[in-house]
Amino acid sequence: MKKLFLTVLTLSLVHIAFSQIVTDSIGAVKQTKQKKDWSKLNLSNRANDHFMVQFGYDNWAQAPDSIKITGFGHHFNVYFMLDLPFKSSPHFSAAIGAGIGTSTIYFDKQEPQIAALTARLPFPDVSDTTHFKKFKLATTYLEAPLELRYVSNPANTNKSWKFALGLKIGTMLSAHTKGKKLQNAAGNDINNYIAKENSKRFFNSTRFAGTVRLGYGPFGIYGAYQISNFIKDGVGPNVKPYSIGLTISGL
Repeated sequence: MKKLFLTVLTLSLVHIAFSQIVTDSIGAVKQTKQKKDWSKLNLSNRANDHFMVQFGYDNWAQAPDSIKITGFGHHFNVYFMLDLPFKSSPHFSAAIGAGIGTSTIYFDKQEPQIAALTARLPFPDVSDTTHFKKFKLATTYLEAPLELRYVSNPANTNKSWKFALGLKIGTMLSAHTKGKKLQNAAGNDINNYIAKENSKRFFNSTRFAGTVRLGYGPFGIYGAYQISNFIKDGVGPNVKPYSIGLTISGL
């Protein structure tokens, strides 16, 4: 009788243990997260920054002390982009586009003479003579931005982290200076005279700039640094324009 009891008890414990193992195994299978099959996802018409607007702060790196930049230099860029997702990894895509980029730099009692008939671009200091209260140099480029992009959620980029590295290739459309409100050496207003000069002769017509962009959904921050020389070799300082700003994107 004792042996029979021990045999029944042993079989019962084995049955309970086996049942628990099976239950845990089934539960584990149910709880395992299925890997998403991106190959079945249609990304041909997804929204992924096909239209971008950028604006923010501009300045010149490597500018010598003799150049007196002041105020809030700024830019405004508009691009239309074609996004090409990678079939093997839809988190990544390549993008190419076209658009317009502008930049404005302000000077403190200094008036670069971009239309001068001299061998070098003059940056005369006018603090001790009649000068303009505000003086700026504005440039406009036709640009073709290229980007390698990453999104954390390929199915819905409007609710996704985004990162992009790129290059902008641009050709200069115009360069002009503008002075407003004439003042005497003491800083007193003389009149509201406005002077404007247009010339591209001192500037390289082609520019290359590296770019980086980080954001979530339609909003992001970005930076750009010009790799090529802004001013032609031998005619002025080797300054490197750079930008830091905000990006609003969509479509």
